[in-house]
Amino acid sequence: MANLALPPLSGRVAFVTGAGQGLGAAIARGLSEAGARVVLADIELASAEAVAAEIGGLALQLDVRDETAFSSCFDAAVARLGAVDIMVNNAARTPSTSLWDIASEEWDDVLAINLRGAFFGCRIAGRHMRERGEGRIVNLGSMAGQQASNATGVHYAASKAGMLALTRSFAQELAPHGVTVNALAPAAIRSPSLDAMAPARQHALQAGIPLGRFGLAEEVAAAVVYLASPAAAFMTGATLDLNGGRFMR
Repeated sequence: MANLALPPLSGRVAFVTGAGQGLGAAIARGLSEAGARVVLADIELASAEAVAAEIGGLALQLDVRDETAFSSCFDAAVARLGAVDIMVNNAARTPSTSLWDIASEEWDDVLAINLRGAFFGCRIAGRHMRERGEGRIVNLGSMAGQQASNATGVHYAASKAGMLALTRSFAQELAPHGVTVNALAPAAIRSPSLDAMAPARQHALQAGIPLGRFGLAEEVAAAVVYLASPAAAFMTGATLDLNGGRFMR
């Protein structure tokens, strides 16, 4: 039984992609506060280093589109810290281009970062965790992958819908090996992109949230900590909604 006097992730190592800013940085902070040692992987090394310096984590440069680079980065984390217990596939590109205007190159890049990168992360971490007989994988989905919205691009929505299918497939494959794989689907979270919206659009968006407010990055981080903790040991292949009631099912 876990020692309740210790933080829930004490002694664990977490690897977070896209950890240099936004939700990724908040998740890295939340995992650190819960006791984990955190590897902050980001294509922008300087931003990852800034957050790593704040929480005492390890910053590594990573382009999740490159499987070889991903594998090398993960191996470097294992070499430095001994193992990876928690994998958080967060790296994403979130354009809101109209479906009529999306260039093929933009479509391919969004799917490469958001979905293919997560596939690499699940497979690389999954092999490592399968050999160890334990582990937690958390994939960042979105309400956009569950319900049509004009707030995000269709390529972003398609990638996040794919993320949920990816989560279920890896969950089924890894369950016999003591590894859980779950998704988190946030929506309307306070962020720089949301703050950049016109006030009228923000008001309209908030009016459609039953709880009457936007979510906070810290609340997303807390949900990731839960999915990575012993409290969620019997939960796998699930999608945890975090949207203030905008999408109920």
